[in-house]
Amino acid sequence: MRWKVAILTASDKGSRGEREDTSAQVIRELVEEELGGNIVDYRIVPDEQDEIMAALIEMTGYYEADLVLTTGGTGLGPRDITPEATLKVIEREVPGISETMRSSTMSRTRRAMLSRGVSGIRGRTLIINLPGNPKGVHECLMAVIDQLPHALAIVSGREGEHGA
Repeated sequence: MRWKVAILTASDKGSRGEREDTSAQVIRELVEEELGGNIVDYRIVPDEQDEIMAALIEMTGYYEADLVLTTGGTGLGPRDITPEATLKVIEREVPGISETMRSSTMSRTRRAMLSRGVSGIRGRTLIINLPGNPKGVHECLMAVIDQLPHALAIVSGREGEHGA
């Protein structure tokens, strides 16, 4: 199964071309190598709630991504609003994914407790907020990637809750 995956980077500097988007590169590599996914959309938007929401809606609706991975905007800064934008577009939360990512990375850095990323479902799409740091992206995504095929099969309706 080749999952359709979209990547959304929330970054003021990245959207202005002032910073290379290395976190999205990490996501792309892990999606292609570990998940066997196909990137159907990728974009960088500024840290603006309406723009993040619009991108998430388009990625889930028009591109019909099975999985949307966001990077950036999950910290404590005043412009870090990716979780709020995500909460406005999802229909149901999947807190275990975000809890697992935070828990898994706490042994490497106590700052993991400061991540506010959320995970949830919009239609038949799973949306997961990842941090903006490439190392954090790698560690967080690797903490849950083994469970994503099953989760995506359930969310997409291709598989029942218990693999039936």
